[in-house]
Amino acid sequence: MKICAVVPAYNEARTIRQVVEALKDKVAEVIVIDDGSADQTAELAKAAGAKVVRHSINRGQGAALQTGIDFALSRGAEIIVTFDADGQFVAEEINRLALPILRGEAQAVLGSRFLKKDNLTPWAKKIILKIATFITRLYTGLNVSDTHNGFRAFDRTAAETIKIRQAGMAHGSEILEQIKKHKLKFVEAPVTVKYSDYSLQKGQKLSNSFRIIFDLFLSRLSR
Repeated sequence: MKICAVVPAYNEARTIRQVVEALKDKVAEVIVIDDGSADQTAELAKAAGAKVVRHSINRGQGAALQTGIDFALSRGAEIIVTFDADGQFVAEEINRLALPILRGEAQAVLGSRFLKKDNLTPWAKKIILKIATFITRLYTGLNVSDTHNGFRAFDRTAAETIKIRQAGMAHGSEILEQIKKHKLKFVEAPVTVKYSDYSLQKGQKLSNSFRIIFDLFLSRLSR
């Protein structure tokens, strides 16, 4: 089955080449969505072997993911893996996420750092993520352990069904809500998250968690 990796990227010139090089031998195509970067993210990704789609302005990670998923579907992807551009995930674990789909056990596979026995999440980060997970469980009714993990896999049907409308970080909760709404079969899988000063600087903040709550509340009101 054709597996494509979708990598949203915004000003990731520091890490994007290494991420693409790690991915390109594990999937049929690496698709990088340059979300209005002001640096050389797009050029470095292309030089490393990725297909690059560019947003002329920064639209947010959710919007970049939807662009990438649509592009991957147009390229005939049968499994789509979403993967962060900051170098914190391990490309070799893609098979772990794809396997339940290949076996027909799931339509969506959600990576979870908290299912790893050797999970090394810094305590402050863990508190933020646990708060976000609790809020998302209340919002979606879906009992998962790591609601804002960008390492996921979808089969073609799930990728065509899920439509990301939250342009910002609330897209993680929105994806889970749609998995439940459309009764998509899902499982969680343990994944490694490698923390560095760089990834922690760019990662989820407590203020972002409140922003996610606000965005989700507004989306409910607008329905």
